[in-house]
Amino acid sequence: MRITELLTKETINLSLTSTTKTGAIEELVTVLDHAGKLNDRSEYKMAIIKREEQSTTGIGEGIAIPHAKTNAVKHAAIAFGRSKSGVNYESLDGQPSHLFFMIGATEGANNTHLEALSRLSTILLKDEVRKQLLEASTADEVLNIINSYDQEEKEEEQSMAGKKQFIVAVTACPTGIAHTYMSADSLKAKAAEMGVDIKVETNGSGGAKNVLTAEEIENAVAVIVAADTKVEINRFNGKHVIETAVADGIRKPKELIERALKQDAPIYSGSGKSTQESEQTGRGVGSQIYKHLMNGVSNMLPFVVGGGILIAISFMFGINSANPDDPTYHPIAEALMTIGGGNAFALMVPILAGFIAMSIADRPGFAAGMVGGMLATSGGAGFLGGLVAGFLAGYLVVGLKKVLAGMPASLEGIKTILLYPLLGIALTGFIMLFVVNKPVGALNTAISEWLSGLGTGNAVLLGIVLGLMMSFDMGGPVNKAAYVFGTGLLANGVYEPMAAIMAAGMVPPLAIAIATTLFKNKFSKQDQEAGKVNYIMGLSFITEGAIPFAAADPLRVIPSVMAGSAVAGALSMMFSIGLRAPHGGVFVIPLVDGSWLMYLLAVAIGSIVAALLMGFLKKPVSN
Repeated sequence: MRITELLTKETINLSLTSTTKTGAIEELVTVLDHAGKLNDRSEYKMAIIKREEQSTTGIGEGIAIPHAKTNAVKHAAIAFGRSKSGVNYESLDGQPSHLFFMIGATEGANNTHLEALSRLSTILLKDEVRKQLLEASTADEVLNIINSYDQEEKEEEQSMAGKKQFIVAVTACPTGIAHTYMSADSLKAKAAEMGVDIKVETNGSGGAKNVLTAEEIENAVAVIVAADTKVEINRFNGKHVIETAVADGIRKPKELIERALKQDAPIYSGSGKSTQESEQTGRGVGSQIYKHLMNGVSNMLPFVVGGGILIAISFMFGINSANPDDPTYHPIAEALMTIGGGNAFALMVPILAGFIAMSIADRPGFAAGMVGGMLATSGGAGFLGGLVAGFLAGYLVVGLKKVLAGMPASLEGIKTILLYPLLGIALTGFIMLFVVNKPVGALNTAISEWLSGLGTGNAVLLGIVLGLMMSFDMGGPVNKAAYVFGTGLLANGVYEPMAAIMAAGMVPPLAIAIATTLFKNKFSKQDQEAGKVNYIMGLSFITEGAIPFAAADPLRVIPSVMAGSAVAGALSMMFSIGLRAPHGGVFVIPLVDGSWLMYLLAVAIGSIVAALLMGFLKKPVSN
């Protein structure tokens, strides 16, 4: 379907007179109604306004694309309106809008309509198109401009048929260590197999690598964002963007690439929403909450890891060597404790809360989240209070954005500088002080006291549960839930669960490595070679190294590594091992509280148990 089948002379108004957003919407609705495209004018207008309340459709560059998909539309249509003087449409760039394309889609709009609208969005990104539309003197001239560029788009699509198509992708996980790169490698390998050109940007712990250029993004037919933490996607404005979990890049690369080639995804409009409102990314509320949480955790981890290791090193001078009144006092130990515990470690909860809030509400939420996190720390609410503060601040600022949306565009700057931080910090602070801190602090204390007072039997049971969680999905949500649980307890001075978690997390890749070494008849030559890498990944606490093996034979590999991880977690808790650094694997084992030899023994026994189970369960293969 051509765009000009939806946009006709009857649905064009080259002289909008309104200067307000509401007035412009009213005029465009009138155009569609007079052209006989609507069943119910009032209902359609309400649908348009409801969409605007979610986020403005003024996408910048002088363009606004108000739209609604509703039964109030009789025939799918596009109304074009132009305002020479400009309309204050609350656009993303704060500039007046001059060109308006109001889209009316029926409830059952088909892919043909959506493809036409997709081409329209692409056409409007071109500077020369906007300039020509501003200078057009008649409705026929407008149609000719749109028609000519629409024809170019279709010819370009046809010329691409049979050619090797190009897509881009971004991968990111909370820790930025394993999933990020495994997802990238999986996408690249599958794309090569399918004959598709791809470039993948990795947002890892060392920063963004292989960064996508503007030209590459422009040339790509679609974008895959496989991430469990926040990724900057405004640069993908006007492109089909598939948003999914980072694990899907590992497990479903073919499905993602096929969707990208079919452009089976909404066009990102630069507003945080797709231009096709009914086609959301498919990520539910739970996935969004998980993504916000992981954004906080990923930014918190450097403080916890760095601070925790410095604290552990200070104890090497003596358990009380940082205390000037103790006979074992050493100034270096005091400095390490001050840097690691008094500063880096003390920032973990505010950083967690700040980046959760920022993930939800963008930069305006950061200050409120940080202050809420600090209040949680000072009020005894700890890690749990920080979680509450982050989500509270984020959604409060989102609410403030909606409440203040009606302010004049001339006051746009004052919102970010004054109103959002003032009101966001105040509201978050009052709620934390008078509602959250006391009950959450009591819960936090109760949990810490219960964990600290666990008998051997209950401690072993907790170690088993944490071990099972760490190996159930190896870097997925269940694994991350256990990891966040252990990390949070560090802020409360409970270190044993974190040790059990790291021991259990090291088991899957180590078990794979041992199994491929001992039971060569159960693994292909390729798997035997890949298994060697898992020695390094396991010793580095990169659980995800076992994922390819688990994906290839889940019914045998996953139960085996879960059993081994449960053994390692249980032994770590039984030996009363504590760990203040939530990452590092074998490199931080000398810093554990307790016997590091017993800790190594726990990891070794768990890994051997899992490897033996795999060797027993797996069937021989022919190499």
